[in-house]
Amino acid sequence: MNNTACNKAALVVAIALVLCGCAVGPNYQRPLLDLPGSYPPAAANTTVVPAGNHWWSIFNDPDLDRLMDEALNNNLDLVVAAARVSEAEAQLGLAISDQLPTAYASGSRERNRNSAASGRSAPGQPLLTTTNRVALNVSFEIDFWGKYRRATEAARADLLSIKANGDALRVTMTTQAVQGYFNLLALDAQIDVGQQGIKRGQEALSMQKIRLDAGVISEYDYQQRSAELDAGLAQLPPLQSQRSKQERALSVLLGRSPRVLMEGKVDRSTPSTPSTPRGPLIAPSGLPSALLLNRPDLIEAEQKLVAANARIGVARAAYFPSISLTGLFGTESSALGDLFSGPSRVFNFAGNLTQPLWGAGRLGGQVNAAEARNDAAVAQYKIAIANAFREVQDAIAAQRAARDVVDIEQRRVESLTKTWNLARLRYENGAASQLDVIDAERGLLQAEQSRIEAERLYRFAVADLFKALGGSNDAIKKD
Repeated sequence: MNNTACNKAALVVAIALVLCGCAVGPNYQRPLLDLPGSYPPAAANTTVVPAGNHWWSIFNDPDLDRLMDEALNNNLDLVVAAARVSEAEAQLGLAISDQLPTAYASGSRERNRNSAASGRSAPGQPLLTTTNRVALNVSFEIDFWGKYRRATEAARADLLSIKANGDALRVTMTTQAVQGYFNLLALDAQIDVGQQGIKRGQEALSMQKIRLDAGVISEYDYQQRSAELDAGLAQLPPLQSQRSKQERALSVLLGRSPRVLMEGKVDRSTPSTPSTPRGPLIAPSGLPSALLLNRPDLIEAEQKLVAANARIGVARAAYFPSISLTGLFGTESSALGDLFSGPSRVFNFAGNLTQPLWGAGRLGGQVNAAEARNDAAVAQYKIAIANAFREVQDAIAAQRAARDVVDIEQRRVESLTKTWNLARLRYENGAASQLDVIDAERGLLQAEQSRIEAERLYRFAVADLFKALGGSNDAIKKD
């Protein structure tokens, strides 16, 4: 090849490289967001909660820690999410491969016989011919307009979006598992309180039976006490049924097999084990924007926006010419022994240009559709951000209020315990009726159940706050 030919080839390659550096369509820019500067000021005398993603360690419950490890290792929804990430990685690999040449080898052997009676064969030419061919085929579409680079950009954003979706699923699953665990503890405590009430009622009924036989009380008083005991007994079966359902629901979250789900139980601490932070949890000032924009669901929404933006470029690139190069290099011979000799060499190089001229508005419609999907993705991203800040503010307020209710209900239980003891003493001294004792017992039982429910709701509120902050301890403090 002479110098002129070399220079022309170099010029063509240089032009192709310059053009390949261009990509039609808008480059992604994060939408302008009107974000608050900081959270409400932190309260004084706060201590930092240990950092990390295992936020449930704040409850200081070893059984809960073991349960959460099981959930993270075996939850089937997380397995599905991991498989979707692997699929997205493969799709990204396919998108990248579209930017590169493709090459494949081929080989063929062909035998043909012409008719001797047709007069089509030239004199002296054999009627039977054999052709052997071995070739390397290469094809490459030059990405002048960035169609494949934009598609790769979209595929990469899809991958990041799916990974973020898996992280969001992990946050949701861990929140559900923690709340399911505390549901079990609350049901255990409610059943325990109910059984204690039944035990007290049975002791009281036995005593009333002795008094009835001695003629101290009437049949009315005895049946009144018996009916109250039956009322307590009737409350247990629904609670026990709810506990069994909650155990099975939690076992599903843990990824347990059907056999283990039916046969096994969820290990947990006793209802009286302290496992609730004593002070309200708060998010310190100055962190919301940096923190919340890293929430998995917000990352997912933004990456969907990045992908939608990139696909505008893919759609617009269809307006421009498609330029592809193909080449073949190989050997061809009628005899296998000559197949790899110099004279048998064959080659073919070709360029192809395709320019859309008219498509009845198809290309414009595809661009308009891509732009509309991008507009929707922008709106969805802004909605997700607004909801994130709302959820954090709601969660901060809810867990503070729930903590106050726990304290109030605890004081109420203490007061009604004293009331019940005084009612019993007055009844034994003849200063009050049995109905006064029963009313005091009912009030105490209701107060104990309300305290358990308040404790459960507070634990739920703590879990919801961590969920609102993206499932991390890093921005939480404790009063």
